[in-house]
Amino acid sequence: MRLWSLHPSHLDARGLTALWREALLAQKVLRGLTRGYQRHPQLARFRAHPKPLAAIASYLAAVSGEAVRRGYAFDARKIGGSRSKVKIAVTRGQIAHERGHLLRKLKARSPKDYAAQRKIKVRLHPMFRARAGGVADWERP
Repeated sequence: MRLWSLHPSHLDARGLTALWREALLAQKVLRGLTRGYQRHPQLARFRAHPKPLAAIASYLAAVSGEAVRRGYAFDARKIGGSRSKVKIAVTRGQIAHERGHLLRKLKARSPKDYAAQRKIKVRLHPMFRARAGGVADWERP
């Protein structure tokens, strides 16, 4: 499971679709509706949010918005509950780590997207705000 801190617009079609599925799974985990992925490290920052379900709903809403912008048919009715305006902090080291990870993925599967993304300034998913720091403790090497 990868819940990107980067804006969904940075993802290729395959990445955006995977993000949608994985964020829906995260929502299910946070609701207590599945036994799997309970200890997944990517969920730590959502669990630490004052309103975890509202945070994941806001996260999913932005992913859905990017899908709509691209003309994809993601079912936004799957997004539950209220939204949160309280952003989650993400370190600049984590942002750089994720950008490098994404660029490696794009280079392998989508050279056109890779070339385009290398030139674009990184934007954050609207659920996050940047702060100083290194790669997150929960990030797997």
